[in-house]
Amino acid sequence: MIQKIQSTNDFVVKFANINGSGSASANELFARSMLRMGVPVSPRNIFPSNIQGMPTWYEVRVSESGYLGRRGGCDLMVAMNPQTWDADIKEIDAGGYLFYDSTREIPAARMRSDITVFGMPLTQICNDAYTDARQRQLFKNIIYIGALAALLGIDEKAIEQLFAEQYRGKEKLLDSNVQALHMGRDYALANLDCSAMGLKVKRADKVGTRIFIDGNQACALGAIWGGANVCAWYPITPSSSIPETFDKYCHKLRIDPETGKHNFAIIQAEDELASIGMVIGANWNGARAFTATSGPGISLMTEFLGLAYFAEVPATLVNVQRGGPSTGMPSRTQQSDLLQCAYASNGDTRHVLLFPEDPKECFDFTAAALDLADRLQTPVFVMSDLDIGMNSRLCESFDWDDSKRMDRGKVMTYQDLESGKEFGRYLDVDGDGIPYRTYPGTHPTKGAFFTRGTTKDRFARYSEEGPVYIDNMERLEKKFETAKSLVPMPAVRNASKPTKFAVIHFGSTSPSMNEALDVLEQQGHALDSMRIRAFPFHSSVLDFIEAHDHVFVVEQNRDGQLRDMLITECGIDPAQLSSVVHYDGTPITARFITKAIASRLALFSPLKEVAQ
Repeated sequence: MIQKIQSTNDFVVKFANINGSGSASANELFARSMLRMGVPVSPRNIFPSNIQGMPTWYEVRVSESGYLGRRGGCDLMVAMNPQTWDADIKEIDAGGYLFYDSTREIPAARMRSDITVFGMPLTQICNDAYTDARQRQLFKNIIYIGALAALLGIDEKAIEQLFAEQYRGKEKLLDSNVQALHMGRDYALANLDCSAMGLKVKRADKVGTRIFIDGNQACALGAIWGGANVCAWYPITPSSSIPETFDKYCHKLRIDPETGKHNFAIIQAEDELASIGMVIGANWNGARAFTATSGPGISLMTEFLGLAYFAEVPATLVNVQRGGPSTGMPSRTQQSDLLQCAYASNGDTRHVLLFPEDPKECFDFTAAALDLADRLQTPVFVMSDLDIGMNSRLCESFDWDDSKRMDRGKVMTYQDLESGKEFGRYLDVDGDGIPYRTYPGTHPTKGAFFTRGTTKDRFARYSEEGPVYIDNMERLEKKFETAKSLVPMPAVRNASKPTKFAVIHFGSTSPSMNEALDVLEQQGHALDSMRIRAFPFHSSVLDFIEAHDHVFVVEQNRDGQLRDMLITECGIDPAQLSSVVHYDGTPITARFITKAIASRLALFSPLKEVAQ
């Protein structure tokens, strides 16, 4: 007898579809309907980089407890793709559930005896109801959403409300979608044993004032509120929606109400090298400019990034990381560009990196990056990734202090120059490594300098003298030290009892990490944790590591890039840090983290001290 999984508001549903079938919109509708019922969800679209015909999956984590990372495993598989049937069936946890299109009979040998199966002749229902082939495909998705609503107890009114908002003013589309929804629901109620479904959705009040938005939209809004008025970019998955969204909001918020003139410039360049060149030029000229790209784009931008670092010109870059190397996996996620961005360019170069964990921090950090770039006069990277950037996530609502003004850093004005203040473009006046700059045209006779990528002295004069070069490089190093006090501080979570074990993580790993820490603690493994939010690393990072006997570094790349940076930058004994890496292109799961850390903790002696 099957020991069914029984759970309310805590399960994983996975949809297996074919790319280009229109399923993603329907599956997101499914996720949003539970949000409307006050139940937190976290959906993830796992899609191929081609246009259509290949397998695609859409996973929805339902968690009244608020866990927003991938858990791992699947409680209910909605199997709509014959190509991936066998692999999809294997993924269901024992005691789980399968929903599939039973128009064609599936041999018993391709089923499992330890799951509960719900078959519904979706293709036949659509063929009987619709004559148009495209309608049959699109409404098939809505019909299975209706059936799932009946099986899981989702309030169809919540879905109808979403339809009403989506098709406002388009009554014909509204009516046809509602009709398909009820067609699926009514069939399920009349022909399926809905009581056999052990997964249920019940109204709750756990969403609160949080919003549902993806990281790319959040970055675009952060750029708006951060004062960006120039964006130069070249299309690349998965970052293209950042400039597209920035453009949309600029047309609402960056137009002079009196003259109707645009107070912004958005340029689609011929390639990534041109786009970063435009960003550097605009910032040099006093604008606030940024670009959005991914790893292959950063590769092309490297030469200009070195120029911006050495000539000390602000630049803000949002890197939505994807699978690499080279073209890699354009529509899969990784955290594999850390070394590439931190040390981009030849010579002794270091760049500032910010690591957001969710759309809220994408908004905050993009706005902050524009300030940091101006204040430090250097490139600053917002290190997002596909998981954050392209998947909608519940997060705290964005807030903004309307009294806040842009921090343009050390800019010498006409009045400063006129008063006789000494100006040396690369002169460290305050001891923080950051010199003063001027905007072009500030003064007719004073404050001019030659911007160059070659060596120079404190007054921007060309020089290849060794002591002059060392003086400039040491000042740049001092500026990087100053950045430690300006970037976001690490976030620390202490275990419920003292422990000598800890974990360090960053970025999109955070949601799954939070759940894994809870599970590990339930298993008797207490770990302190630190989420690193920026590079350069604050001094507290070294203090945290030294306070523990052993630290696990969890990241989504093959080579343990964050671990390498910690060893290099902090002088850590490599034996003190263990890599826990996940890099198959799918977002890391809580189960993966839990298993990896628990198995390694078991190797430490004495075991009883670890498990107490």
